[in-house]
Amino acid sequence: MAGLTTHVLDTMHGRPAAGVRLRLSRDGQALASATTNADGRVNGPLLSGEALTAGAYRLEFEVGEYFRGMGVALPQPAFLETVTIDFGVSEAGAHYHVPLLVSPFAYSTYRGS
Repeated sequence: MAGLTTHVLDTMHGRPAAGVRLRLSRDGQALASATTNADGRVNGPLLSGEALTAGAYRLEFEVGEYFRGMGVALPQPAFLETVTIDFGVSEAGAHYHVPLLVSPFAYSTYRGS
């Protein structure tokens, strides 16, 4: 499958993060928005293979909102409100998977498969 996909794992609770709102943009232009499903995934690719061109992209995940919705008492302001991942696509039309592993105080990402 070509295109851009993502998923979110809640490392605080040890499960997929359902209901995380996210946005994809390039050069300040909004390209897609979605909310993660019960598996912490977005239904289908954010961008199809044909639409995924080489360049710099930004994914923004609303994690503060998610953790508050889970009943987690966050400080004001929250340490992580919006997690922003800036990443590059060098192979147009290839498959890029950009997961987010997140807790209220830490996150990590990688290029998945």
